[in-house]
Amino acid sequence: MTKRHLKKLIKKYGDCFGSGSYIYSLYFSITLLALSLVANLYSSAYATEKASNYVTDIILSNTQVWDVDGLFIYGPVFLWAFVLLLLLNEPKKINFTLKSVALFVFVRSAFVMATHLGPFPTQVEIDPLSLLGNLMGGGDYFFSGHTGLPFLLALLFWNNIYLRFFFVLSSIGFGAIVLLGHLHYSIDVLAAFFVTYTVYHVAESIFKKDKKAFHGGAEI
Repeated sequence: MTKRHLKKLIKKYGDCFGSGSYIYSLYFSITLLALSLVANLYSSAYATEKASNYVTDIILSNTQVWDVDGLFIYGPVFLWAFVLLLLLNEPKKINFTLKSVALFVFVRSAFVMATHLGPFPTQVEIDPLSLLGNLMGGGDYFFSGHTGLPFLLALLFWNNIYLRFFFVLSSIGFGAIVLLGHLHYSIDVLAAFFVTYTVYHVAESIFKKDKKAFHGGAEI
């Protein structure tokens, strides 16, 4: 990091944290995200408890299972580490991103509680000691968070062509990974794009001030 870049970064943080509305919005964003993760945990446990039988699937029933345990667990870790660096470099983008992700997780939690499919019999085993292994109870299928969240990031950073393509490719890649590991049904992956697109536009309508700040508006 150059001295010039450091000065610009300090100014960005000064502009953001010099605004009471930004600080309030940041507290609200973090709280909302934390609550959504709690909702996700409980919805996963509920869906696992109520899980019924598996169903046949046009892709899973006709493909062999691949050991994608490492990619499934560590792929999102590296992706979100990259996103964290992006947000730390552009603090004005933090609030809208966190609120959009929280809304996504809340919506997915509701869908998970409404669908009680059981795991596909050839599903690859996920390391139970991993964070994702603990968060996923085994019945939280519809819809795929591995596919939807990177696509949400693509929509958020759509104006940056490089980030747009990176996140779209990440979404497609993670969709392929969960299908290769028989960790999600085909409908979980395909529906994720449509549900996520809707979630993004709802977030735009609800969090207008944060969206304006995200895209460089003066209102923080």
